[in-house]
Amino acid sequence: MLGHDEVWIAALFYRQATASQEEANKLASALGLAPEAVAELTEFPTKGLGPLVPTDPLIYRFYEIMQVYGVPLKAVIQEKFGDGIMSAIDFTLDVDKEEDPKGDRVKLTMSGKFLPYKKW
Repeated sequence: MLGHDEVWIAALFYRQATASQEEANKLASALGLAPEAVAELTEFPTKGLGPLVPTDPLIYRFYEIMQVYGVPLKAVIQEKFGDGIMSAIDFTLDVDKEEDPKGDRVKLTMSGKFLPYKKW
């Protein structure tokens, strides 16, 4: 309906993304949202998780992953690309389910544009 990924649409409802007026109107029509909800969907959000250490078990696992693998990921990315960062603005995230006889697995695919640090 909107042509956006499910993760982006969820981010919109959790106030981590902003809809255009057209997108908000389409969602309101499809979901029967009140006019004030349309206005909220088009406001610029304040982004972030809230408390410094998340207390939700699933969200905490992402925090834990970054505690354990954040520095190694940074090192590997900089070895392959140079001194810079991965954009969270020019970014996509896909969530897939992988069936496994030992228990289904969550597969996350993150793709962000590499942004080298500028020298001036």
